[in-house]
Amino acid sequence: MRSDRHGKLYPLAMFGIVSILAGLIMAGFIVPVAALVGGTTKTIATSMDDLPAELISTPQAQKSHILMADGSVLATFYDENREYVPLSKISKQMQTAQVAIEDNRFYSHGAIDLKGTARALVTNVSGSARQGGSTLTQQYVKQIRIEAAVAAGNEEGVQAAQEPTITRKLQELRYAVAIEKRLSKQQVLERYLNIAYFGDGAYGVEAAARHYFGTTAAKLDLAQSAMLAGIVQNPVAYDPVNHPEAAMNRRNIVLARMAQLNVITTDQARKAEAVVFDKSKVFYPKNGCISSKYPFICDYAYRSLLQMPSLGKNPEERAKLVKRGGLTIQTNIDPKTQDAAQKAVSDVVGPRDPVLAGTAIIQPGTGLIMAMAQSRPVMGQKSGQTYYNYMAPSSMGGATGFQAGSTFKAFTIAAALAKGIPMSKHYTASSPMDFTGEKFTNCTGSFKSGPFRVRNSTGHSWDIGLREAAAWSVNTYFVQLEQDVGMCDVTKMAQNTGVKLSSDKDIVKSFQNVPSFTLGTAYVSPMSMASAYATFASRGIQCDPIILKSVKNRNGSPIKVPTGNCKRVMPQWVADGVNSVLSGVMDATGAAARIPGGYPQAGKTGTTDAHEAAWFNGYTPQAAGVAMIAADSGNSYFRGDSSRSIKGIETTPGVRLNGSGGSDAGKIYRAAMVAVLQDKPRTDFASPTDEVRYGKLMPIPNTDGMTYSQARDALRKAGFRTNVWRVWDDTEPGTYLGTDPEGSARSGVTVALKVSKGPKPEPQPTFAPPQQNQPDNPGNDQPGGQQNPPNNQPQPGNNNGNSGNGNARGNNGGNNGGNNGGGQQNPPGATKPR
Repeated sequence: MRSDRHGKLYPLAMFGIVSILAGLIMAGFIVPVAALVGGTTKTIATSMDDLPAELISTPQAQKSHILMADGSVLATFYDENREYVPLSKISKQMQTAQVAIEDNRFYSHGAIDLKGTARALVTNVSGSARQGGSTLTQQYVKQIRIEAAVAAGNEEGVQAAQEPTITRKLQELRYAVAIEKRLSKQQVLERYLNIAYFGDGAYGVEAAARHYFGTTAAKLDLAQSAMLAGIVQNPVAYDPVNHPEAAMNRRNIVLARMAQLNVITTDQARKAEAVVFDKSKVFYPKNGCISSKYPFICDYAYRSLLQMPSLGKNPEERAKLVKRGGLTIQTNIDPKTQDAAQKAVSDVVGPRDPVLAGTAIIQPGTGLIMAMAQSRPVMGQKSGQTYYNYMAPSSMGGATGFQAGSTFKAFTIAAALAKGIPMSKHYTASSPMDFTGEKFTNCTGSFKSGPFRVRNSTGHSWDIGLREAAAWSVNTYFVQLEQDVGMCDVTKMAQNTGVKLSSDKDIVKSFQNVPSFTLGTAYVSPMSMASAYATFASRGIQCDPIILKSVKNRNGSPIKVPTGNCKRVMPQWVADGVNSVLSGVMDATGAAARIPGGYPQAGKTGTTDAHEAAWFNGYTPQAAGVAMIAADSGNSYFRGDSSRSIKGIETTPGVRLNGSGGSDAGKIYRAAMVAVLQDKPRTDFASPTDEVRYGKLMPIPNTDGMTYSQARDALRKAGFRTNVWRVWDDTEPGTYLGTDPEGSARSGVTVALKVSKGPKPEPQPTFAPPQQNQPDNPGNDQPGGQQNPPNNQPQPGNNNGNSGNGNARGNNGGNNGGNNGGGQQNPPGATKPR
């Protein structure tokens, strides 16, 4: 009959045998034949070849591993500690021991061992110790049915797979017959050794070898193999960690049986019996994020997996696959870079300080997270620990977010350039300025601001252009710019670049009526700010932050992972303009954050009111990062202090905070980015177009025959700013003489309106003094004797066209003309230039 095991006679013969034995098989084979009547008949009649899917595949739960960029393990997830290994990676001694103690005739009988069944029957009927008649194949069937029920979350199925009923025994027999038609003995043994439970949380022989002996299944020696083989009969009672004496007694029984069967010698058995179990080698594998070296990186990756549709219909299904599916999950996190980012944070703020700090770095153009670190790096509830990922939004394990301060001015810059307002746009940025009751526009119309008085913290409160305003973070300039651009465009620009409120609310709906938006009053996550600044670095391509580079199933086949959903959200020329403006910050307020090594770089400082938080957001074409330090509002240090200022706090690493984004957060940013950019190319930013720099070339209205007021109104209506240029002329003082330049000019240029100040007076006669010995420095020996230089360069206060606003004399009059002081004068009744 064995010769026809895979032919037609075998299933028929086995069907008959199953029918004969059906009345005998019940929890030790003491079952009345009459019990076959009824529901079991239908079961027996079922085709012997039908098999559930779980018996064909290998559904044993396996550990999933999250890997870092270098292949090292970031974390392991499992419901059952198991690693499936082929039979070729299981020692021959282990295979022999398991067969010897469980089913020594395994290779000579079919799916059912008639001899073993009869022996067990006689033993049990005679009242001796109860014996089982199940073959390894039948035991495998039972284990696989239990495993499938557990995987499905079917508690009733788990019980049904073990209940002592004829139905269950007949199903096992039938399935065992079908399995041995499809699988070889070696395949059955391989699957059995991988599914069996070896006690103390170890599933499968590979996990058991690592857990009990710190070795692999391939390297198990005789004593180790015999112990593991003996555990399977009762994994709780024979667990060597908790019951070492019982485990060694059971091991010795296995060794004796092996010697009895002549698969080992008596001498080999005796030497193996002398081996004492070494409990010091017991190893418990780490499970989940809390035991990871980088728990918050791990948690972000795990939460990302729970959002992957390709892993299941809902988070519960996805979590089950992660913990049971044997997945290989690859991230782009380089451990050296991550360690450097963590050091950059920890060198400035300690875990028990009353402030929080962190950094997040993203790869422009892909959205892949390159590093993410925070001042409380340990996950837990002890002092200096946390369960919050302060860099992430609340949907990914974050807290309530932080106000980002003046880093939001970048979105006003981008919205202004997109609207056609050039970098040369000037405002008189007085301090303070009261915008209370002034008109702003939202997405549906206009509204008047509530109480809103703004002051500058860095000076530069004069007529300045966009580049200088950004470099020195001039608040009143940006509120005026936001007013001209419109709140709708500014908030939409922030949204389009990737900024998300920590509350998960819509940022446009929430802030289109809040004029302080450009000053960074919204609570956001650092990760979303890194994503937004990466949009500028990639010349207008916005990508969502992602941490998963690839996922493969247990067979090595790829599973679809979320992409960064990258899309263009602004023209390249807009991003190029933003990059040019923010590059200037690195020579001003952002100088302390400048990355050494000659990298082209841009960035923006951010400090909130009362110094509650300090930020630096910056980037190169290869990496975009943010660094943040903020008050921990829940810390007892700030109890009773409504301002929660971080200024003046000395952190445990010895850093005294001054509340500045550039010098405080900049320290973290600079150190972290040095590591990220190591070996990266020094790629230049693309230069902005002349239209972005100076505005669109526009015709200047013909003002011939107009009065000064008429000409001024005509030019302002056409989109130009104006100033007055008083010149000597033979006409009556106050006469309007025309524009400078004429014809056309860039939209950002200030057009000078020439006004006569009357005929030039006759020069006063001068008399040369008698020739005497002259001092080396003419004029300096006179009281107050400094004289104008021979070339008559204009001095402060001169009504010369080169003083005052530098744009008065032509298209490229210079962005900093307003810094010269003095000469700009407005005619009576003129309003402040806007």
